[in-house]
Amino acid sequence: MALDPQFWLHRRVLVTGHTGFSGVWLCAWLTELGAEVTGYALPAGHSRPLFEAAGLERRMVSCLGDLRDPEWIAALVRRVRPEVVFHLAAQSLVREAVKDPVETFATNVMGTVHLLEAARRVGSLRAVVVVTSDKVYREPAGACREQDPLGAEDPYGASKACVEHVVAAYRRCFLTPADGVGLAAARAGNLLGGGDFAPHRLLPDVARAIQRRTPVVLRHPHHVRPWQHVLEAVHGYLLLAQALARDPRACSESWNFGPPVRARLWTVRELAEAALEAFGGGEIAVEEGGEDLEIPIQRLSPSKALARLGWRARLTMDERVRWTVRGYRALLRGEGGGWLYDQIRTYAARVAGEDREVVDAVA
Repeated sequence: MALDPQFWLHRRVLVTGHTGFSGVWLCAWLTELGAEVTGYALPAGHSRPLFEAAGLERRMVSCLGDLRDPEWIAALVRRVRPEVVFHLAAQSLVREAVKDPVETFATNVMGTVHLLEAARRVGSLRAVVVVTSDKVYREPAGACREQDPLGAEDPYGASKACVEHVVAAYRRCFLTPADGVGLAAARAGNLLGGGDFAPHRLLPDVARAIQRRTPVVLRHPHHVRPWQHVLEAVHGYLLLAQALARDPRACSESWNFGPPVRARLWTVRELAEAALEAFGGGEIAVEEGGEDLEIPIQRLSPSKALARLGWRARLTMDERVRWTVRGYRALLRGEGGGWLYDQIRTYAARVAGEDREVVDAVA
């Protein structure tokens, strides 16, 4: 399946969490496609430099509010009458979830309930993509497939596993394919990309260390994650929403988006070293001691997305790192957001070109 610009042109789209890291990238791509985008989120926090550089307040409608307020989100959904909804708003930091599990469950679980409850009451709706996490799996060390058991035991992962059950319940009882609505959950691996300044994340920590001229401190240098660029995940979300709207019966389920199963596994230290090299040098320090809930190995199998959506991760790890560092450099220098749109256009052109090559080869 190819990304169809005609599908998105003038499409009414609601994005929750549009002021966050992934939300900015998604909304920027949607506005490039000509969609009529409305965002709903808390004021920009850690991703404020990215949000401001992208100039999204001039390209879309930005509404500020809290998903824990059901009346506010219901009123907005009634006013916007979205055809497609992307739900990205969440408390997404593992350590913050341990510090404040009540807020995490209230935001991630009940926030999702409030959104879906509002969405099921508008007749315009055709597709909903709820972004959860690769942290939802009970046994994450293997290359997890969508049918594998859920069962995370830390507050963040558990909240996202709960969201998966909420989505399944609404898909079965309210937002059903029989009613012409596609509802799916998207589980993406760890995202790289310029503009993420959240605490306790690897490349934001590297960027801050470079800015402060201090060593980057690694908590778990040997941990492994399914690293991918944010554009690779956003491309998956767009393809999934498109497929849901066109064939809700075939696509209303959960989907993994991550690097190929046979791709080289990169440790935290290896990725940090590659990022420091791209920045031009730097030092690494390792944090000793302390108990942590983070799992040593996290892997995903994206084979279903490849087989049924035609989605795959397109960038090499070197490209992911270089594109990410390019973004951080631009933001730290106050260069604006032209680099972000350049990367979106470059990535979209590569996807379109590779897809045409596949079609030509089959023909």
